[in-house]
Amino acid sequence: MIQVPRGTADVLPGEIELWQYIENAARDICRRYNYAEIRTPVFEHTELFQRGVGETTDIVEKEMYTFTDRGDRSLTLRPEGTASTVRSYVENKMFGLANQPVKLYYIGQMFRYERPQAGRMRQFTQFGVEAIGSHDPAIDAETIALAMRLYEELGLKNLHVELNSLGDAESRQAHRDALVKHFTPHIAEFCADCQSRLARNPLRILDCKKDAGNELMKTAPVILDYLNEESSTYFEKVKQHLDNLGIAYNVNPNLVRGLDYYTHTAFEIMEHGIGAVSTICGGGRYNGLVEQVGGNDMPGIGFAMSIERVLLALKTQGIELPIQQGVECFVIGMGDEAESKAFQLLDQLRAGGLSADKDFMGRKMKAQLKAADRLQAKAVVIIGEDELARKAAMVKNMASGEQQEVPFDALIAHVQKICGK
Repeated sequence: MIQVPRGTADVLPGEIELWQYIENAARDICRRYNYAEIRTPVFEHTELFQRGVGETTDIVEKEMYTFTDRGDRSLTLRPEGTASTVRSYVENKMFGLANQPVKLYYIGQMFRYERPQAGRMRQFTQFGVEAIGSHDPAIDAETIALAMRLYEELGLKNLHVELNSLGDAESRQAHRDALVKHFTPHIAEFCADCQSRLARNPLRILDCKKDAGNELMKTAPVILDYLNEESSTYFEKVKQHLDNLGIAYNVNPNLVRGLDYYTHTAFEIMEHGIGAVSTICGGGRYNGLVEQVGGNDMPGIGFAMSIERVLLALKTQGIELPIQQGVECFVIGMGDEAESKAFQLLDQLRAGGLSADKDFMGRKMKAQLKAADRLQAKAVVIIGEDELARKAAMVKNMASGEQQEVPFDALIAHVQKICGK
C-alpha cells in the first residue's frame, strides 16, 4: 500500500472544517485591516530564496526542497512566503499603485525538509501578511496587533509577544563586529556550521540549536547595546504604539529569528502549554529585502503563522471551534416516482442556498432517518405517493419534532425558516 510521504498528512472531512474556519477568520480580519490576498507559485527559482532568505540560514542550507527541471533550471518548493510575495511586488510593479503601502496576505503550502513533529511538518500551511512601502513604526505595531486579534478571536489565551530590534545596517554592522570579536578565540568549540558562519554571518551563530548551551552564547553581545540613535528611536516608537494598543510584550535581546532579511523590529508570539513547539507566529521588518530581489530600496514588514500550530494550540487549550458539519436538510422519497421528485426537489433546495442531501444507497425509510440524524439535518423532507398526488411534502423539524405538510412551491421558504435563513 502506498502511503503519504513522511512529514505530510491528509486533511480529511471532519477535520478540514477546522482549517476552513481558521482560514476564513484570517481572511475576515485581513479584510478589516485592508490587506488583499495574493497567490504566488508553489515553486520559484532557487536564487530567490538564496538571496532573499539568506544563504547562511538553516532553511537554505539544510531544509529546502530543490530540484533541476527539464530545462536545467534550479527550482525550489517555497519554504516561506515573504520572498515570493516581495518578488511578485517587484515583478508586477506594485510600488506604482496609487494606494500605498501595499498590504498583502497569503494562505498556502510551504515545504521544509526537517524532522517531523507535532505542529511542524515538511509540508505545512502558512498564513502571512506583508506591508510594503512604509517606514512608519505604527505599521509594525499594526501587524502584531492583527496577529494577536486573530488569535484572540479564535479563543486562544496565554499568549505573549517577544520583541526585539535588529537595528539598521549601521547598527547591525557594529553588532556583527562585536560578535566576531567575541566568538573568534573559541570558535573551535562550536559546530562546523557555526565555524563557517563566523565570517559570513555571525548573527546566525546565535540561532544555532547544537551550541545553544555553550557559555559564550550566554555572554554574547546583544544587538540592543549597539543600536544607533535612529534605530533606538524607531524601536521606542514601536513599543509606544504597542503600549497604546494595550498589547503586552517582553523585550528579548536574544531574539534574532531564522531569516537574514530582518531589520529593526523582530517579534514572535508565544503560547504557553503547547509543549516543545511554543512559537506560533513570527515576523519582523525587512527594509532591504525588496532591493535584494531586484527592486528599489523599499521598506517592508510582515509575519507568518502555521495553521498546524494554531490547531495544536487550540487543541492544547481545549478550545472547540463552532464548526457546522452535516447538512441542513435531508430529502426522502418513497417509491420510484416520489424518488424522482425528491431528487428534483433536492436540487431546488440547494439552489435556494441550503445544504441538502438524500440517500443514494437504496436504504429503507428507517435507515434513511438514521442517516439524517448522523448528518445533523435540521429538517427532513419526506415524499410518498400520497404527498406526490397532493403536490406537497411532509417536512419534519428535527429540533421540535413537529411535522407539517408543505406544498412544493412553498417548500424552500419553509425549510429556510426552520434552518434560520
